[in-house]
Amino acid sequence: MLFTQEHNELRRSVLAFVEAEMNPFIEQWEAEGIFPAHALFRKLGERGMLGITKPEAYGGMGLDYSFEVVFAEAIATAHCGGVPLAIGVQTNMATPALASFGSDTLREEFLAPAISGEMVASIAVSEPDAGSDVAAITTTARKDGDDYILNGSKMWITNATQADYFCVLANTGDGPKHANKSLIIVPANTPGVSVAGKLKKMGMRSSDTAPVFFDNVRVPQRYRIGEEGKGFIYQMQQFQEERLFGTAMALSQLETCVSSTITYTQERKAFGQPLIHNQSIYYALAEMQSECEALRSILYRATECHINGEDITKLASMAKLMAGRLSRSIPDKCLQFWGGMGYVEESIINRFYRDSRLVPIGGGVDEVMIGIIAKQLGIHPGKGG
Repeated sequence: MLFTQEHNELRRSVLAFVEAEMNPFIEQWEAEGIFPAHALFRKLGERGMLGITKPEAYGGMGLDYSFEVVFAEAIATAHCGGVPLAIGVQTNMATPALASFGSDTLREEFLAPAISGEMVASIAVSEPDAGSDVAAITTTARKDGDDYILNGSKMWITNATQADYFCVLANTGDGPKHANKSLIIVPANTPGVSVAGKLKKMGMRSSDTAPVFFDNVRVPQRYRIGEEGKGFIYQMQQFQEERLFGTAMALSQLETCVSSTITYTQERKAFGQPLIHNQSIYYALAEMQSECEALRSILYRATECHINGEDITKLASMAKLMAGRLSRSIPDKCLQFWGGMGYVEESIINRFYRDSRLVPIGGGVDEVMIGIIAKQLGIHPGKGG
C-alpha cells in the first residue's frame, strides 16, 4: 500500500493530537476508569478525524479506507488501549452501517453529530448469552403502529455510560435468525433505556464499559438503519471494517511494546552489562518486530482489497486472528524482560499486557475467526470440506 503526502500529513496530525490532547492525561483517565468522551471527541471532530471515510455531505472527508488505517495506527500510539478503543467504536463500529445504509434524515440526525463529535455513539450488539454468536441475540423490537418497542439487554458495551445513542441489533421478526434482525438507532435518553454501573475490567480501564437494558423502549421505525431484516448482514459488513481498524490499533500497540522494551533493556543493566546484550533478548525482540511487519503486510493487503471493493472476509479474519495471537504473545514476552518492573501496574508494558488481552476476544474471538477462515477455504465440515 502506497502512502501519499496526504496520508503522511494525516499521520503527523494525529500523532501531534495524541501527544497534546491524550498522553498527558492517560494516567488520570486510567485511575478514574473513564475519560471525557464528549470533550475529546469534539476536539477530534473539529479536526475532521471522526469522519475520515464518511460522506462529505454529513461532515466527513470522503476518503478511502487507507486513511482510516493510518488514523488507527497513529491514534493507537496513545499510552493506553482504552481511549483509542472508544474512538474506534465511534468511527468504525457504531457508524459504518449508518453511513452506508441509513436514510438521509437518519444520517443528518445521528451521523453528522457523531462526525463532528457533538454526539458519542455506541454499538450495542453483544448480550450476556450472545457474544461472538451474533445470531443468538434475544433482544426484540416489535412493531406498534409507526414505532418499535424494544426489550432486552446488552453486555460489554463500550462508551455506554457516556453515549448519546446506541446502534442496537435486535430481532424484528420471527423468521430465520440470519434474516430476522435489524439495526436500530436508540437515543440514550429514551424512556426505558438504562445503563448499569461501569464494569471493572482487567484492562482498557480508561474506557467505560457497562450493560445496557431496554424495557419497553419506544422508538420510531424511521430510526431503523436500512431494510428491516437486513441487520445481521449490515453488522457482518460492519465487522470487516471493525476488524481492520482493530488490527491497525493492535499493530501500533504491539510495536510500542517492542520499542519500549528495547529502550528499557538498553538502559537497565544486570551482571555488568545492558540487558539487551543478552542474545536471548535481542533475538526475541528482532523476531517480535518481524512478526509485527508480517501483521502489517496482511493488514495493508486487506485494506487494498477493501478499497477495490473485494470481499475481505477471509483476509480481515486472518488479520484479526494474527493480531489476537500476537497480542497474547508479544506483550507477555516483553513483560518478562522488564522483570519486576513489568509486574508493576504503572509501567507501560504492564498496561499493554492487560489492554491487549481484549484483542483476541473483542470483535469475534480467535476461535470464530478460525471458523470463518475455514469456511472461506471450503474446508469447514458444514461447507462440504
